[in-house]
Amino acid sequence: MKAYVHVNDRYEVRRVKRPSIGRHDVLIEMKAAGLNRRDLYINDRRYGEEEPLVLGSDGAGVIVAYGEGVTRFTKGDAVLVNPSLRWFEQSAYPPAEHDILGMPDDGTFASYLAIHEEQVEAAIDHLSWEENAAIALAGMTGYRAIVTKGQVTEQDTVLIPGASSGVATFMVQYAKTRGARVIVTTRSEKKAEALRALGVDRVVSTTDDWKKELAEETITLIVDSVGSATFHRSMDVLAKGGRLVTFGSSTEDEVSFDVRQFFYAQQSIYGSTMGCREELRAVLDEVRSRNVTPVIDRIVPFEQIEEAFETLENSTQVGKVIIRLPNR
Repeated sequence: MKAYVHVNDRYEVRRVKRPSIGRHDVLIEMKAAGLNRRDLYINDRRYGEEEPLVLGSDGAGVIVAYGEGVTRFTKGDAVLVNPSLRWFEQSAYPPAEHDILGMPDDGTFASYLAIHEEQVEAAIDHLSWEENAAIALAGMTGYRAIVTKGQVTEQDTVLIPGASSGVATFMVQYAKTRGARVIVTTRSEKKAEALRALGVDRVVSTTDDWKKELAEETITLIVDSVGSATFHRSMDVLAKGGRLVTFGSSTEDEVSFDVRQFFYAQQSIYGSTMGCREELRAVLDEVRSRNVTPVIDRIVPFEQIEEAFETLENSTQVGKVIIRLPNR
């Protein structure tokens, strides 16, 4: 089968053996897969490996075979993949055995995927394959950050810096369906228009003086995935008693801040990452009720997968970049 793999410190398309299935596995003929920022960083985390690793965390497709111990699904079922491996119940942090699909286990950028049935959920009927493939990683990451950790309510004014990723577009919708006021930052007018269409109340330029522009706002919750480039600016505009949730660091990891200012203001900082199956199922309920819709920037055929990587690396998208997968 065709797959997009990491091998010998590079990415490439190659033919690999179709995966075999275990007793509790399902074999999914993949129809579409979602690209995530973590896919860009595999090369930095996997040195000199000669064994090809199939990339990809998100995906949707149809079950074509299953092991004798499978009880939840049957042949022909339309499903989406839960990439948050072995984290099923709500907990303060992931269990020790938790991993994310696509490293170290083979992922979704291939014609077929074999995976344990407990890592699979029924696809949403009113959505396309591509839309189903856009939900899991971004949807549950955003849900855990802004709902589970951030505890967003109608009393909040929320700031989401750099709000054009797949995760951010989900968070905007979670906040709006709960009645919050939502402010985002971006330097792109095209992105600003798309975010306003999602229901964003105010857009501030990334290059503006946030402290000046937002002086009249009482920002009670900030959800930041950028890291050092925005951390200090975020803390400067966070209200007394406010909460900051961080779940990523697309810029540098390390920051310093004024501890005295922090504790006098009685602020709280929370870390978040991914999400559990319980949270994914909450996301799927919101999508099924049509309160939330996955946002797709573009759909790219498998033959142009490198173009999809370039789009994500350049951060020109609003929402998810989806790959349409080959049949074999």
